Amino acid sequence: MATPLKPTVDPEETLGRLDLRLGRIIRAELEAGAPKRAYRLTIDFGKYGVKTSVGRFTQQSPEALVGQQVVGVLNFAPRQVGEVTSEVLILGVQVPGADSGEASPLIPQLEAKLGSKVF
Repeated sequence: MATPLKPTVDPEETLGRLDLRLGRIIRAELEAGAPKRAYRLTIDFGKYGVKTSVGRFTQQSPEALVGQQVVGVLNFAPRQVGEVTSEVLILGVQVPGADSGEASPLIPQLEAKLGSKVF
């Protein structure tokens, strides 16, 4: 059963406050210190630098993730995941039939410039 939609919001007060940018995964490895199976991703956001993220994208191999362009939220507060500081949230969607939280990253249909604003 689908969950109900959330109330309507003003885009400038919500989406407009997020710094969504395009990056490329340059490294992916299993993060042993995470409470659930997860990868430590190193992502190049062009002029915004190289950032670390810990995410549950483990339905794909690390080799399949490296080179993919992904969408990240750059202005969330960093959070500690085991011994790693996750600096950016990579957006994804739930993988059908997988454990709760297992995701597939959102990827653009066409290549774009690293650091590009997502809107």
